[in-house]
Amino acid sequence: MSVNIGDIAPDFSLKSEALEEITLSSFRGKKNVVLLFFPFANSGTCEKELCTMRDGMSAYENLDAQVLAVSVDSYFTHKLWADQQKFNFPLLSDFNKEVCKKYDSYMDVFAPGKFDYKGVAKRAAFVIDKEGKIQYAEILPSPGDEPNYEAIKESLEKLD
Repeated sequence: MSVNIGDIAPDFSLKSEALEEITLSSFRGKKNVVLLFFPFANSGTCEKELCTMRDGMSAYENLDAQVLAVSVDSYFTHKLWADQQKFNFPLLSDFNKEVCKKYDSYMDVFAPGKFDYKGVAKRAAFVIDKEGKIQYAEILPSPGDEPNYEAIKESLEKLD
């Protein structure tokens, strides 16, 4: 499935690290959403990315945005990591790899030749407005790259 700016974001429901069912469409009419996909909990670049989001949360709150972070890790893994890092946004488990595929954010093989892990989320960032439309999309070619945090904020600043 291909997602493009202006499309209605594919809906989903996933369990958070707190075992809460989080449904994307529940934010419609209420909040913008910054949807992040990341390959692995407790790994270098992923930790840097999510800690950057955690530490900058007031900016996202001021832009009326809810941050949601998704990986294929289990919610048990997310719970341990969230407790350790004191993340202030939900970590969602796409263990069955359905949502990352809807967002073109699925890697068949992670780090070929080095790890050869099959079926993880690509690092990606989406801004979804209160109407449920994708306003920003960034799917990174390398798992070692971080999303463009300034572009995410600029996209949010243009929204009501």
